[in-house]
Amino acid sequence: MKKQMKIVLQMGSGYGGEFKTWRLPEAKADAYTDMDYYVEMAQLAEKGKLHALFMADTPALVNDISRDTPMHSMDPLIFMTSVARATKHIGLVGTFSTTFNEPYNLARHLKTLDVISHGRVGWNAVTTSTQATAANFGTRLMSSRDRYGRAHEVIEAVQRLWGSWGEGAYIHDKETGQFADMSKIKPVQYKGEYIQTEGPLPIPPSKQGQPPIFQAGPSPEGIRLAGRFASGVYANPFTIEEARDYRNILRESAIKHGRSADDINVFTGFMFTIADTKEEALARRRQVMAFDPQETTQRLNYLSAMVGINSNRFDGEKPLPEDVREMLEANWQDPRSPRAVELLKNSYSPLDTLAMGVINYHPVVVGTATDVADFLQEWFESGATDGFSIVPDLSHDGVRSFVEQVVPILQKRGLFHDDYEGNTLRENLGVSYQYGVFNEDVSN
Repeated sequence: MKKQMKIVLQMGSGYGGEFKTWRLPEAKADAYTDMDYYVEMAQLAEKGKLHALFMADTPALVNDISRDTPMHSMDPLIFMTSVARATKHIGLVGTFSTTFNEPYNLARHLKTLDVISHGRVGWNAVTTSTQATAANFGTRLMSSRDRYGRAHEVIEAVQRLWGSWGEGAYIHDKETGQFADMSKIKPVQYKGEYIQTEGPLPIPPSKQGQPPIFQAGPSPEGIRLAGRFASGVYANPFTIEEARDYRNILRESAIKHGRSADDINVFTGFMFTIADTKEEALARRRQVMAFDPQETTQRLNYLSAMVGINSNRFDGEKPLPEDVREMLEANWQDPRSPRAVELLKNSYSPLDTLAMGVINYHPVVVGTATDVADFLQEWFESGATDGFSIVPDLSHDGVRSFVEQVVPILQKRGLFHDDYEGNTLRENLGVSYQYGVFNEDVSN
């Protein structure tokens, strides 16, 4: 069977990937607090057979929201719970810090949600290094060594707690009067350098056993964590070559930890604006930029540094003079720079170049549904990724555009499944059943 890409939808704070799209006429201004809206978007994503919803999170206010929308939802656990009861197939992956959460609470919350969703939950396990978060918990930031040392122990302890209610222990037999087999429900008695927890966790297995682990972070420590535990990794490369190299490193890390290279699915971050024509899509991006001229000026300054000229010397609405275009040179320190140089040399104005997303934190396609499908196909078939974590510029119409326009193209090309492979997140991702800890050996 031909390999097919996997796609998850980043939900964010309910608006989309651009912080000022909430001001567009078609946007829902109060999406941040409207859980019915989240459910509507989730049901639409499920209609398109997307594999999962992904909720990024940092337990702190990390951006200025005087004019921008927040980066994250109010609380990923509450979001996931609300959506779980209103959907049947789509996975629910939430981000929960290993630095500022205790294993027992994490294990209890996530396994309960996994049981009530019939095996559709995943955990994006990340370390946290923001000072604002540390202050919220009345402590100081740990060193990188301690954050990752604790992360290994937290994930291991959580998985031991998940497995502490043995398979086959849930009897609930009215005739015999036996509710559970206590001989199969045992304490974990976990004692590490950073974590201690007794257990057991009084929750039976879900239909997928336990939630698969996801990870985000390209540092050597993050790659090691992914190699040991992760079934999915969120990646932010800007070129196919960079993406392919990173995917190969992750696959090697899985093998080093006694796993198959195919045990890790890489999801590349990807942003888009879809319209009937590229010109219409570009006009929408320009409309969003117009909401904050000061920010646009700052972005023009950043663009100048990326391509080696002072773009403020020229009319931002017009292509650069031909002799200036010949002088453009990509900044080797910024992997996004070659794309900016390419657009400017192809007679895009500086403002249109910005509107094409050259300084966004993911690769961006601004154009038609076919343009988006072509991009996804090229990256996937090149071996750069196993799938994508997609971010519409505006969720209100972007999710529908992707589901109703892009998904059918991908399905027709044989690149995306026509229906869910099973009833659990593990089945739909092609991830093996797991209960408890796969690899007990920790060497920090």
